[in-house]
Amino acid sequence: MIITIGGVAGSGTTTAAKVLSEKLDIPFISAGGIFRDMAEEYGMSVIEFNEYAENNTNIDIEIDNRQAKLASEAENLIIEGRLSSYFIDADLKLWFTAPLDVRAQRVCQREDKSVEQAKEEIITREKSEALRYLDIHNIDITNMDIYDLIINTDSFNPDSIVEIILTTLKVI
Repeated sequence: MIITIGGVAGSGTTTAAKVLSEKLDIPFISAGGIFRDMAEEYGMSVIEFNEYAENNTNIDIEIDNRQAKLASEAENLIIEGRLSSYFIDADLKLWFTAPLDVRAQRVCQREDKSVEQAKEEIITREKSEALRYLDIHNIDITNMDIYDLIINTDSFNPDSIVEIILTTLKVI
């Protein structure tokens, strides 16, 4: 079974993917993790690397290729990333969202920064990514038509989110 989990920054995709991975006893990979590793390889912050990636389509293509390769080689895998559902033939395609204030609060706790700084960085990053996705792949990241299930994670803890996913898996 292949499951993709995408979502806006701070919506809880990585946390839910980890919990789901444990519950189903299948591995997961993260496009964000790949992106952050690449930023580190280039000696840049995530924001700097986002700006660099705006002018270097090879970055996004490399992330997409790494995910697709791993998915094609796996029988069971959870793939977490904003564009994963576009490049992977998954059995279940999920999208997570949450209000900006909630996401900024989560990011500031995770990354030890102020809520305002987290909010500004989320907005900057999402604008940058939306332009890049449209330019490189002709993907409108705001179009939710490809997803099987969209979850507003504001009202749910990670275990509850995973229970929603597990319930969904029982009916597909």
